[in-house]
Parts: sequence; structure tokens; C-alpha cells
Amino acid sequence: MHWLQTTENAGSVIAADDHGSPAALFTAAYRAYSGPVQGYLRARGVDDPDAATHDVFLTLYTRMVPSGREEPPRVTGGLEGAKALAFTIAHGRAVDHHRRRARTPYLVPHEAETDPRRAPTTPEDAVLAGSGALALLDELPEDYREVLLLRIVADLSIEQTATVMGRTAGAVKQLQRRALKELRNHVSTKELSTP
Repeated sequence: MHWLQTTENAGSVIAADDHGSPAALFTAAYRAYSGPVQGYLRARGVDDPDAATHDVFLTLYTRMVPSGREEPPRVTGGLEGAKALAFTIAHGRAVDHHRRRARTPYLVPHEAETDPRRAPTTPEDAVLAGSGALALLDELPEDYREVLLLRIVADLSIEQTATVMGRTAGAVKQLQRRALKELRNHVSTKELSTP
């Protein structure tokens, strides 16, 4: 068995050959390479290099420490083998991060004051804006509006709506009946939507 000295603490030596303790080898690898792995991930542009570093070493641990007592260590080459595996895993995480980022649309906050568009942008918005449905809902009391949105738009059952609103099922039925009656009173005879 040969002994390797970690770069972080010159006074400590850890057994790090192929037949030594995998847990001790992992500890030595973490102490020696967690900083460089984090720096590598940061340089590769990973959004959260701290979390990615922890993920790398969690994966390294599961590959290094055998799950059964009779299994031999899964990493060969001692500390250098652990280093190679850690950076292989880190490279994979960086590649995965950039692939995921390429598939994810870039989101920006909407600022209505600076938006030059004045027309609805989606067909659903066009139908709702032209129908006056939102204006009708706005005229209803808050409880009526909430029960209609939960029952019709969210398609919740009476029991689910009662749970959300903190009421009994009977109270929700009564509230829905009153909300629909109030809505009928506000609806004019013209059609609500255009073809």
C-alpha cells in the first residue's frame, strides 16, 4: 500500500491505493479536488457551480464506495483515478447544463409600460378580450369569481373547490348557483364570443 499526501493539508496522509478504504479515498479526493472542480464548472459557465460540484461528488461517491461489503472498490488508480473520474463527471454535468440551457427558452419579465404592442398576442387572448368574459367576471364579487374560476376554468370538483376555498361542499354549490345567477343578470343579449 502506498500513501498519498493531500494538497489541502500537508500534515495529513491518507491511504489511497486500489486496496485502501474507498471512504478515505473519497474524503481525500473531495478535499483535494472540490475547489478545482467548482472552478472548472464556473469557468464552463454552469449557472450554479456550487450545486453542480456537490452533484459531481455525490455521483463520485456512489461510484467509489461499493454498495456491498464483498465488492471491490470501483475506482482504480488511487487519488489520480478519483481525480480523473471527478473531472469526467464534472465535464458531463457541464455538457448537460449547456444542452438543457439550449433547449430552455430565455425568459424575460414582461413590463406592460414599455411594451409597444396593444393587441392581444394569442388567439385565446383575442377571444377573451373580444368576448367581454373577463370584464363580466370582474363585475362579480370576489367569492363568486373565485368559485367560477375554480369550478369552470380549473375544472375542479365540488369537493376540491370546497377544500381550496375552505368551505363545505354545500356552501360551494350554493355559492356557484348564486354566482351563475349574478352572471346571467350581467350578460347582455348579444353573443359573448365572435366566430
